[in-house]
Amino acid sequence: MKIAFAGLGVMGGPMAGHLAKAGHDVAGFNRSPDKARAWAERTGGNFAPTVAEAAAGAELFILCVGNDDDVRQVVGEALPHLAEGAVIVDHTTTSATVAREMAALASEGGRAFVDAPVSGGQAGAENGQLTVMAGGDAAAFARVEPVLAAYAKAMRLMGPAGSGQLTKMVNQICIAGVVQGLAEAVHFAQNAGLEPEAVQAAISKGAAQSWQMDNRWATMAKGEFDFGFAVDWMRKDLGLVLDEARANGSHLAVTALVDQFYSEVQAMGGNRWDTSSLAARLQTKTR
Repeated sequence: MKIAFAGLGVMGGPMAGHLAKAGHDVAGFNRSPDKARAWAERTGGNFAPTVAEAAAGAELFILCVGNDDDVRQVVGEALPHLAEGAVIVDHTTTSATVAREMAALASEGGRAFVDAPVSGGQAGAENGQLTVMAGGDAAAFARVEPVLAAYAKAMRLMGPAGSGQLTKMVNQICIAGVVQGLAEAVHFAQNAGLEPEAVQAAISKGAAQSWQMDNRWATMAKGEFDFGFAVDWMRKDLGLVLDEARANGSHLAVTALVDQFYSEVQAMGGNRWDTSSLAARLQTKTR
């Protein structure tokens, strides 16, 4: 398939690389041209200096960019150049509102739009083990599902446009609460004089077990926060969650509190630390 991929960062770069490795004709665009050139050299894909050149004649246009405004700009630039009947797949985490806007815009232009945020982080992208939650037309999703399998271990269509983004919001609500609970547990264990490694061994096979415990307990205890999903991005996502909650009448007291805690991590200089850095905030309160 002739594919264009816009946004070759820590997530998009590996994802686009899996597509090239699977034998697709992939043109890659990034706002930093050097990054796109390096990606092309590394993967055998094609370097595109502009969105329009990447999108020219593409049957599938995939993007993984920063925020709502980035999505509006990139889709707007790409749309006139895509093949008739092309599908646009957006892996960016955005508002459900912009997903619905882009779906309507694509439909007017004779194309289809699927909002398809992902979960699994940088490691999931690199290992081709992402989870995709999608919203949009069922026929369009069915067309692209075999292609996305190059980097996704699980995919599900959740409903009409915007449903993928709403599902990703649920995902982030869950993560925020679990990470804060884990940070407090590590903090408590250390203050109680327990050996964190032994505590994890004792409780990780019971009801307290989670992906976060398996992958972040040990690094939290060591004060290591240099991998995974950055605090700045989590705050962007939680802002989307809280905006949607105000609109639909949901009461998210814990999520709002954790968002506030992440603002404190940012004030500590932890903007690019990963989300488990909630533990760093508690460590400073112990000193």
